[in-house]
Amino acid sequence: MSKEILIQFVNSEAIAPAGSFVGKKVVWKNGKNSLIGQIVGLHGKNGMLKAKFKKGVPGQAIGQTVELINN
Repeated sequence: MSKEILIQFVNSEAIAPAGSFVGKKVVWKNGKNSLIGQIVGLHGKNGMLKAKFKKGVPGQAIGQTVELINN
């Protein structure tokens, strides 16, 4: 299981809008289980973000939706 994943938010294909998400928290929910992570930086120039979780994220999370938590 990996502790870092790549995230791309809808309508965020440029660096400037994606950069505003750095430092925010995200949550991945799977039934009763949920994992909370933090966006730690940009990945590339197409609006992708790198998020880090305390526990490893399972493979089922690939291609699924995460929610942005308002801090």
